[in-house]
Amino acid sequence: MTGKELFNKILNRTSSKNGFWHGVPFEKNLEDMYAYFKTEPNQNALGTALGDCCHWVMPEEHGMWRHIEDAQLFNSLHNQGGIFAECENIREVENFSWPDARLCDFTESEKAVDETVKLGKAVLSGTWACFFHNAADLFGMENYFIKMYTDPAVVQAVTERVVDFYLQANAKWFDIIGDRMDAIFFGNDFGSQLDMLISPEMFAKFIMPYFRKITAQAKARGYKVVLHSCGAIESVIPQLINAGVDCLHPIQAKARNMDAVTLARKYGKDIVFMGGVDTQGLLPFGNPQQVYDEVMRLRELFGPNFIVSPSHEAMPNTPPENMEAMARAASY
Repeated sequence: MTGKELFNKILNRTSSKNGFWHGVPFEKNLEDMYAYFKTEPNQNALGTALGDCCHWVMPEEHGMWRHIEDAQLFNSLHNQGGIFAECENIREVENFSWPDARLCDFTESEKAVDETVKLGKAVLSGTWACFFHNAADLFGMENYFIKMYTDPAVVQAVTERVVDFYLQANAKWFDIIGDRMDAIFFGNDFGSQLDMLISPEMFAKFIMPYFRKITAQAKARGYKVVLHSCGAIESVIPQLINAGVDCLHPIQAKARNMDAVTLARKYGKDIVFMGGVDTQGLLPFGNPQQVYDEVMRLRELFGPNFIVSPSHEAMPNTPPENMEAMARAASY
């Protein structure tokens, strides 16, 4: 069975075995890992050595912004006073010079997809579409949350324009990639270690209408939907399921109510989980046997329709031996 076939069986919840994805280790880790696993210096080769069933091709990391002069608008720093920090009128939003999605360049992304297809892995792609973070940057995070109460129309107008950009970019990319892609993979970190960054009620009002546009677009093209969100987001998982999310990544293991027991019991029949192997303590500081045992515990809790993966990027001090133990336990 190819990785692509396994991935799709898992997301259709018809698999008899688990999948594995090594994730995206921090750059400082990679040189050691390439040497340890004796691979070519690229993530796809490393993933092949470890037994990945899928590979992520992120257009933003493959030259998508090459022809867009104002791309920095979507690459600001969190919690600084943003462009719309003082905005109280949606006309300012409408008159703003927004990036043109027609200029997105997917040449390098297509090459990366073709390489992945040749290796027999499922392709995760689509723009990262982190509109929640983009809006927070455009207002400044504190202003963003306050304006949800004081200037909700402005918040909605900005969110609409940001999401429209991603929808247009995805439409162009989906036309190019067609059935070579298996699932859209996009990300917004909605939670902290302890709770959601906004209440479930505000989430339903200011996030979900736009979130559904992205998932609906992908579903209409026949793609599965994989969402990345760190943090304690258990309280909105039902909303995510209702919006069409097939798979949730990365299961931040030490965040409140994101433990495997809770998630498997409450949502295991309705959504696939990918992740769960703790990157805050276990992977960097545990030993290979502890990592192996934890993966086996996760597999028992979630059953076969589960993709073993780190609970975030593997930290810079993660021993390659622990990555090896994780992959070995996933394929046992």
